[in-house]
Amino acid sequence: MKATSLKKNFLMNTILTVSSFIFPIITFPYVSRVLLPTGTGRVNFATSVISYFLMFAQMGIPSYGIRACAKIRDNKEKLTRTAHELLILNLIMSLAAYILLAIALIVIPKFREERTLLIVISLTIGLNAIGMEWLYKALEQYAYITVRSVIFKFIALVAMFLLVHAESDYIIYGAITILAASASNVLNLINAHKFIGFKPVGDYDLRKHLKPILVFFAMACATTIYTNLDNVMLGFMTTDADVGYYGAAVKIKVILVSIVTSLGGVLLPRASYYVEHGNMEEFKRITSKAMSFVFLFATPLTIYFIMFAHNGVLLLSGEAFEGAIIPMQVIMPTLLLVGITNIMGIQILVPTGREKVVLHSEIAGAIVDIVINAALIPSMKATGAAIGTVVAELVVLVVQYHALHEEIKGMMQDIHFGRIIVAVCLGVVLSFWVKYIHLGDFFTLAISACFFFAGYGVYMLIRKESLIIELYSQVVGIIKRREKV
Repeated sequence: MKATSLKKNFLMNTILTVSSFIFPIITFPYVSRVLLPTGTGRVNFATSVISYFLMFAQMGIPSYGIRACAKIRDNKEKLTRTAHELLILNLIMSLAAYILLAIALIVIPKFREERTLLIVISLTIGLNAIGMEWLYKALEQYAYITVRSVIFKFIALVAMFLLVHAESDYIIYGAITILAASASNVLNLINAHKFIGFKPVGDYDLRKHLKPILVFFAMACATTIYTNLDNVMLGFMTTDADVGYYGAAVKIKVILVSIVTSLGGVLLPRASYYVEHGNMEEFKRITSKAMSFVFLFATPLTIYFIMFAHNGVLLLSGEAFEGAIIPMQVIMPTLLLVGITNIMGIQILVPTGREKVVLHSEIAGAIVDIVINAALIPSMKATGAAIGTVVAELVVLVVQYHALHEEIKGMMQDIHFGRIIVAVCLGVVLSFWVKYIHLGDFFTLAISACFFFAGYGVYMLIRKESLIIELYSQVVGIIKRREKV
């Protein structure tokens, strides 16, 4: 199978990422003002609860499937057999997850109170099972993934404004979030015949996948625990409103993290392919480039949104969510931490078969998160949960760096930390005054962002930062081509 260019994949994934954060940017200001912290908190709680059942149903297949299929993507017969085996495993585990969910709805009082919402959100389990997103990512079909995702997000956007009008519509809101995120997976199943055969091939060997899948499953467990436990523990230990505050802070963080990690997601199948075929020079080159990308983009985003968290929260969520401002400022450093561990874990350790190191790092992070949450949430509520997340991500980074410090040295030498610090300081100086002229949240963010990121970018161009120059040249080239048309 002919490999798609990394530049095209990155472009498609960038469009996909942009669509993913444009959807909440457009809808969340409306939804948060209609549902208020209590309504959004209920949906955030239900989504976090279902994430555990989804984790069990997927059993590590989303990550393992990319690597397993990427290695054999040039052999349709092997690819078909592997895809069938993974799909069968996914469907079996999804059925088991639904059985466990049914028991939980009967046994746990808080789940019974929100059983309708939980059942609606649980549709994501079945939709993810049939979606085989791992197959499309392994084959680098980012154009297809992007187009169908944008279409369904647009449909969900229209549905949001047509159907969500009162605080009691939080269940409808939950259903629409599922439509935006997972409904397109039905098309994945229909479209899969272009890449694999649909007829049963027989003699399936499910056992051979179990050992590696269990490692990925354990990784998914640890990750899901410390990324979703905050909402669950807040839901049990505080109020729906506190869950709503935290959810507003996390929503902004998730949008920004998706930008920072967009390149790493594109590179995983290519990195696995290079390792399988012994092309380690290319593997090191793209990994080093990805690490530079993270530092160059995550650092200014982190500082800017700490500075302007007040305006960001009020613009997206409204004055009712003032309780989300401090949690958002506290949680912003995870942009850089997650960006780095995404490269070290997903792009270096996983393709080279060292996923157990990732597992150990995520277990350590999960344990730390549980301990800090238990200690701080009762008194600090959403801010305590944010502190737990930051420390957990820092622990994950330390464990992974310890395993990779010799390999990482060369990559770190290519990153100009001095330039980044000076450029960020320049951005701060050029933009901080906008906070004090009271232009309103939208214009404060728009004007300050122009000054901050223009100052940062121009300084990097003057200092001839290679990745910034490359991106700048590509943008200029696109503009010139359009002018000629």
